Parts: sequence; C-alpha cells; structure tokens
Amino acid sequence: MKVKVDFDLCESNALCEALAPDTFQLDDDDYLQVLQDDVTDENRGNIERAVASCPRSAISIVED
Repeated sequence: MKVKVDFDLCESNALCEALAPDTFQLDDDDYLQVLQDDVTDENRGNIERAVASCPRSAISIVED
C-alpha cells in the first residue's frame, strides 16, 4: 500500500506532518513533500490519522 496525495487539493497546512512526521514534511516553500510513500505496519496508524484529519481529503492510501 502507498500514500497518495492530490496536490491540487492539498493546502499544505501541515496537519499531516504533525501526525506522521516520518511520512510528510513541508519544504522551505511550504509545499508538502512525501518523504516515504510506503504504508507499513509501523506507520499505518499515523498515516491513517493524517488521512482522516486532512481538511481537503487530499491524502489517501491506495493499493500499489
């Protein structure tokens, strides 16, 4: 499974970075970067919370 971000919807408000800092990061220009797109047993909970908290529903988990 992989993390997918719809960058047309993303507002780069950093909620996802706060919930899953190993997966998401805002760069120096305040654009969201996906640091690691693999969903593993270790990061699944944090990524699922980030998906649920995204105000624009820009983040999803997809089959790879």
